[in-house]
Amino acid sequence: MLKMQESMKVQEFEAQAVDALRNLLGQVSVIKLKEDIRLEPSGPDPGVDGVAQFNVSGKPHTLVYQCKSNGQPRNVRTALLQLREHVSRLGKNVTAILIAPYLSPEAQALCRESEVGFLDLVGNARLAFNGVFIERIVGNKPPAARRELRSFFKPKSAQILRVMLRNPRRAWRVTKLAEAADVSLGHVSNVRTALLDREWARVSPEGLSLSEPDRLVDTWRDAYEPPAGRRVRFYTTLHGSTFEEASLKALRATDNGGQAILGSFSAARWLAPYARVSTQYFYADDTGLDRLQELLKLSSAAKGENVIITIPKDHGIFRDITEPAPGVFCTSVVQTYLDLTTAGERGQEAADHLRGEKMKWN
Repeated sequence: MLKMQESMKVQEFEAQAVDALRNLLGQVSVIKLKEDIRLEPSGPDPGVDGVAQFNVSGKPHTLVYQCKSNGQPRNVRTALLQLREHVSRLGKNVTAILIAPYLSPEAQALCRESEVGFLDLVGNARLAFNGVFIERIVGNKPPAARRELRSFFKPKSAQILRVMLRNPRRAWRVTKLAEAADVSLGHVSNVRTALLDREWARVSPEGLSLSEPDRLVDTWRDAYEPPAGRRVRFYTTLHGSTFEEASLKALRATDNGGQAILGSFSAARWLAPYARVSTQYFYADDTGLDRLQELLKLSSAAKGENVIITIPKDHGIFRDITEPAPGVFCTSVVQTYLDLTTAGERGQEAADHLRGEKMKWN
């Protein structure tokens, strides 16, 4: 039943692809189709799914296309090699185009480099031959692509990515990575596949390592949603060195267990000082929250708060703590960067400064 459903989805996509290609060619008045666009029957050549024969200003031309239901860069690169090989055998007056549900800017760039046209069902398109030039770029990702990215950066996946971003060049075996991130082998396998499909990682005899950490971080930043959980606001009369001594005592306390760490601007102050703000930021679990309330003498504040504490639903964030000075426990550089990017204009400036100081991968 599952295979039948997948087959039906592929057939539906291919039909949509043919319609989209027909509409694209129909926009150019000098193109006259000789016959309707057709799908090629399955055969020994995997490079082509269909052919369109037409005249361009009276001269014959052939367009061959391949449909890819997954437009991730790794799949696109394979398809482009197949298309170019097929076109090289057909000779002159033949153009190739790749069609997918969605092609990211990275996938589009691969098509341009290979001199292969592209078309996706979102509306992105590029086709150039015999004096005909069509290019249309749609800025927004489709909802399905946005959902896929948000899913990719969910808490369990984020634990894996934060571990890998500590040292992007380190090669990981799947079992070791699962242990370090405290997730299942299945989670690591899914993230591994997604990283390779996007060409953000490579596999060597030593294992999996990140090849494009900056692209990974850029995409994570653009899709980032702060950790789900309670966000509570307080006011304290403590300030200056008195507040700092009390907060560091709260971070170091271990008698009753619990977690309390600096986050956002408060973490950035220790990692890469840039923007000073009057509000202090923490992540804590329930026990850590109680400790902070006691030691920082916090009182509830409807307005005028100067301490904000997030109690995350998922505690994976506490597995990626950094200690920039003895007894000072902060969110990691990557997590601090992501949080700053959602903290307004000053936060973005602080994030850029932090990235320039601490996120140089080479």
